[in-house]
Amino acid sequence: MKRILVSVLLLGLSIPCAAGAQEIIKKGELLTLDRAISIAAERHPNIIASRNSVDAAQSRVGQARANYYPQLDMSAGYSRVKPASASQAFNAGSSSFNQYVASLSLSQNIYDFGTTKTQVDIQSFNLEASRDDLGSTTDTIIFNVKQAYFNVLKTRRTRDVAEETVSQFVKHLDQAKGFYEVGTKPKFDVTKAEVDLSTAKLNLIRAENAQRVAITSLNNALGIQDAPEYMVEDNLSFQKYAITFGEAIERAYANRPDLKAVVSRRIAAEKAVALAEKGYYPFLTGNAGYSRTGESFPLQNSWSVGATLSFPIFSGYLTKNQVAEARANLEVAKANEEAFRQNIFLEVKQDYLGLGEAEERVANTELTVKQATENLDIANGRYAAGVGNPIEVTDAEVSLSNAKTEYIGALYDYRVSRASIEKALGLR
Repeated sequence: MKRILVSVLLLGLSIPCAAGAQEIIKKGELLTLDRAISIAAERHPNIIASRNSVDAAQSRVGQARANYYPQLDMSAGYSRVKPASASQAFNAGSSSFNQYVASLSLSQNIYDFGTTKTQVDIQSFNLEASRDDLGSTTDTIIFNVKQAYFNVLKTRRTRDVAEETVSQFVKHLDQAKGFYEVGTKPKFDVTKAEVDLSTAKLNLIRAENAQRVAITSLNNALGIQDAPEYMVEDNLSFQKYAITFGEAIERAYANRPDLKAVVSRRIAAEKAVALAEKGYYPFLTGNAGYSRTGESFPLQNSWSVGATLSFPIFSGYLTKNQVAEARANLEVAKANEEAFRQNIFLEVKQDYLGLGEAEERVANTELTVKQATENLDIANGRYAAGVGNPIEVTDAEVSLSNAKTEYIGALYDYRVSRASIEKALGLR
């Protein structure tokens, strides 16, 4: 495969490279698409943020499980007490006295009609949604890397076409000057060739700047702003992607992580309704305590053991409104899921049609390049034989340049369309 050198220095930019970027991408390394995706999955800030969101969701599951375990508290205190009345002070033997206390308490949830289990279930489904969000973020980053990677290849090939066009116009100018010097062609031919060459050089400048922007965009997609000089493997080629629309929709509904996240949140909303309804039920708690109190040491011991049954009688319609809110949120989640499925259908349909169009464009533009090449050969031959004119040569050269640019653009659009439908199907 052709290898493309992505040289920041050659493109006129001078950016210092940090040690971290040097460790991930070595100078002169051949960067494949798979390697680029691997780097982005490790370094991109959005993926790092999503991973930490998953860790936070995991912690919330642990918080919900805390009610399964006994709760143990210890406290100690000291007070200087002055009685409020003279009789209290007389009975106490002084106007004030010390008060020491140390206590240890234990409580254990015995039965709460599944409240704790429901809370754990809700946070578990939220955890699954966070994991699927990470998958969705990863899919987006992968698509962005592919798009930026292919754009580097596109702009590089376009730059090569621009350089080739400049070279062709240089040869044409030399030819026109030769004909003019021997008197077989007018000065107009030389002037026309000079104008064409200047235009071609201007297009080359634009192509080089587009290459610089493409490299910067790729580094940004990788999550590395200060990457050293590296090589990019050219895989901007056509490989037909065979899939029916029915298969595409089926895979999308089965694989899309963002849809899985929506489904998990809808199930969590169903559990939230059940959790709110638990407010109508009692809960039983066991408790035990041990304390030492007194005005001086040694302190007096005391202990207690018991159980408490709490039954909500009236809470100002709090539970009723919490249940109503949870049910409304569930309906919102159901509607969001249905809307998401419809959006996936639309996305897959658009990407499927776009992929088919891109396939046809590749074939058509490839044929156009062959025809434009033949036309330029004919125009150059006629001009060399003295029967053609410079306008024919210019038109043929411009047509060939445009045809090659269109072909490169068609290849790029096809690869991006394929990456887009793979993202729409939830495939990596």
